Amino acid sequence: MGQCVRAAVALCLVTGLAYPLATTVVANWVFPHQAKGSLITKNGQVIGSSLIGQNFTQAGYFQGRPSVTSAPDPKDPAATIAAPYNAALAAASNQGVTSRTLDSVVAERALAYRTLNGLGAQDRVPVDAVTASASGLDPHISVTNARLQIERVAKARGLNDAQVSALVERHITPRDLWLLGEPRVNVLALNLALDDNERDNKNKE
Repeated sequence: MGQCVRAAVALCLVTGLAYPLATTVVANWVFPHQAKGSLITKNGQVIGSSLIGQNFTQAGYFQGRPSVTSAPDPKDPAATIAAPYNAALAAASNQGVTSRTLDSVVAERALAYRTLNGLGAQDRVPVDAVTASASGLDPHISVTNARLQIERVAKARGLNDAQVSALVERHITPRDLWLLGEPRVNVLALNLALDDNERDNKNKE
């Protein structure tokens, strides 16, 4: 009995205290920015994380991947309401390829995307523009998705397409280790760059 207790205590100390403490210390030493949440600040204030998407809806901003996360309904604690990119309740729709509901939602999103970005009925829509990620928090969009939004964003901000296109190209993140994943664009970082560019242009006038 005594040996079992000592073993349990030792295991708790190693796995519950020593290991988490060691990984925390190493992470803060080797990857301090990532260990603290990859936070993005502006004028000294935290405005988000590069790891979590935000819900941009205005025409002058690039829009992220759909998110189906929810939050408790303040009017009815037993119900939920849509809350895109709610990091406190990351989730997917869990609808499979045979789901008629998913087919209908994707069709609606594709129509809305074409209408918003001035595309024709036969123009292909990037899959990340009409489907949510498994977490609902994806901060990135595909390069194709970003490029298809350039004309709309440029028009809304009174810029030419080349200016916005240059910003997009500068914010393309390549494959990890030149092999894993696909090239992508962080939506929050790109939209912040747009705001900075617009402010700089106004200061020059």
